[in-house]
Amino acid sequence: MSDTLVTPPTTVTKLAAEALGTFLLVFGSIGTALFAATFGLADNGTPLGVGFVGVSLAFGLTLMAGIYAWGNISGGHFNPAVTLGLAAAGRFSWKNAPAYIVAQFVGGAVGTTLLVLIGLFGPGDWLATAQDGGFASNGYGASSPGGFGLGAAIIAEVLFTAIFVLVILGVTHTKRGNGTVAGLSIGLTLVAIHLASIPIDNTSVNPARSLATALYGGIDALSQLWVFLVFPVVGGLLAGWLHRALFETVDLPPLQSEARVD
Repeated sequence: MSDTLVTPPTTVTKLAAEALGTFLLVFGSIGTALFAATFGLADNGTPLGVGFVGVSLAFGLTLMAGIYAWGNISGGHFNPAVTLGLAAAGRFSWKNAPAYIVAQFVGGAVGTTLLVLIGLFGPGDWLATAQDGGFASNGYGASSPGGFGLGAAIIAEVLFTAIFVLVILGVTHTKRGNGTVAGLSIGLTLVAIHLASIPIDNTSVNPARSLATALYGGIDALSQLWVFLVFPVVGGLLAGWLHRALFETVDLPPLQSEARVD
């Protein structure tokens, strides 16, 4: 029996995987936030919507699905902050980062655009109401679900994104990580992050997700978008540099290693 040759993924297939993964993440999670989070009440008054918990699970589950579907092709970043954090940690080439980020932004924008298309055929003024409500965009002040200000949004985005990227770097480490459960660990981490931070600013930790919703979220969402483009990236970069300083080791070549032993 001859061995089957596996063709390495090309740049085009990697970018397609990044776009598809980001599309899945945005389409599934923002769709849950818009269609199912506050769906309404049953005849007996029981809430039918999935609420913050359901939306948090949607983010984690869609990310997990994307990682297992396309992570072996592109690495499964689906997030500019992750791409830049991996580059800062020495796990990804800086020169390839811009193309990955463009693919992620395109995938996210396609996701919300298709949600808008569905909304065009929704009941009554559903789409207008969703857009007037910010279209699940990130925000602070009056746009924050819990009324948190700009400072809280900045701190939350830096810290939660840093935590997220540190977990990713840890579970995918070539020597100490466990690739079989990496997707599960990363997805559950994103669930936990959303459970904690949705009330603060609707949780970004992903500039592609933030741009995708702000495109249809109105003036307020667009005017506050800079926070959710800049500070998740800051958190990702800090996590990458920290992980590289603390946990990444460079093995010495054999001759140098033997010389040190002598």
